[in-house]
Amino acid sequence: MALRWWWRSGSWCRRAPPLGSVPSPGPRVPPAHSAAMCHITQRSSTFSFPKICSIFWRFHHTSSSHWCSCSKTISDEKYQDPFQLGRKDLKNLYEDIKKELLVSAAELKEMCDYYFDGKGKAFRPMIVVLMARACNIHHNNSKEVQASQRSVAIIAEMIHTASLVHDDVIDDANSRRGKRTLNQIWGERKAVLAGDFILSAASVALARIGNTTIISVLTQVIEDLVRGEFLQLGSKENENERFAHYLEKTFKKTASLIANSCKAVSILGCPDPKVHEIAYQYGKNVGIAFQLIDDVLDFTSCADHLGKPTAADLKLGLATGPVLFACRQFPEMNAMIMRRFSKPGDVERAWKYVLQSDGVQQTTYLAQRYCHAATREIRKLRPSPEREALVHLTEMVLMRDK
Repeated sequence: MALRWWWRSGSWCRRAPPLGSVPSPGPRVPPAHSAAMCHITQRSSTFSFPKICSIFWRFHHTSSSHWCSCSKTISDEKYQDPFQLGRKDLKNLYEDIKKELLVSAAELKEMCDYYFDGKGKAFRPMIVVLMARACNIHHNNSKEVQASQRSVAIIAEMIHTASLVHDDVIDDANSRRGKRTLNQIWGERKAVLAGDFILSAASVALARIGNTTIISVLTQVIEDLVRGEFLQLGSKENENERFAHYLEKTFKKTASLIANSCKAVSILGCPDPKVHEIAYQYGKNVGIAFQLIDDVLDFTSCADHLGKPTAADLKLGLATGPVLFACRQFPEMNAMIMRRFSKPGDVERAWKYVLQSDGVQQTTYLAQRYCHAATREIRKLRPSPEREALVHLTEMVLMRDK
């Protein structure tokens, strides 16, 4: 199942375009003279950027009553707090992770335990245990999370944290979650080794599950993380390719972990491949939306609230959604994007252009579309409190401020 927008050259229907399923053999950029479409698939993404800006502008001004209020992204069904429902299964989560990281070297242990202090949101493990329950209930009305499914939640958080440690080294970041990064305290070399150790411990825990299908699904995450980092190091001159590049990077660096972790627990809890695809598509769409909002917050949230410096992406030379949308209104940003905001004053000028444009709005609308796609997927499962919590989670993604 893929998220898509259809358009015709020069004209648009007044109603919101449908979301549907489209096969896609790989990335491709549609020719300018033909009808075009957007494919966000398991392995690739194609996004025609010049047209999508027009889409969201019309979409906002013709369908605002239906789409533009984040507070209306879920129905009036009984509210289910995702964190409350997932609390039982996430009890002692960080203690259990620390057990996986048992090591005799005191310094390495201190480094590995540094981010597992219980102060994180545990967003990914929470999604995973809720998806596990929702799939179990759908299959045989079982309301318990299997031990192997909970292990997937633990592994997901370990892989995520290891990737943060490595990202901070690559980006030379000095703060994360409101405190100094590992590389700032212990140095880059030791930080890299600590990230490697966390990843290796996650791999051991994965092997312990003893299911080759699950191993294959979750090792795909590690491959995607590496490929996503390489994508982030590159850039595209063509605007169409640039946005496709950005979305593919977003999937691989952020959404793949959520999508494949959801798929893994669905495989463990239900034999139906259709349920596996539902879980995967939900995780993929929520994951992309989560990162889009994260990119918005880089322009709208203060550093103290966000827990890391604002404008961090611009300073790293990265053109995220708000920048790419703003570029349509301020073409002079193209040169800055290509030189990765490296000249004096580039970061400040780009920041100003983004705030003067509707780039933040457009990126938020795009995130909302992905959340609606996630909601549509998860509603295919049998009704349950966990299913409704996953629906509500899409609203939380859109409304978060850090």
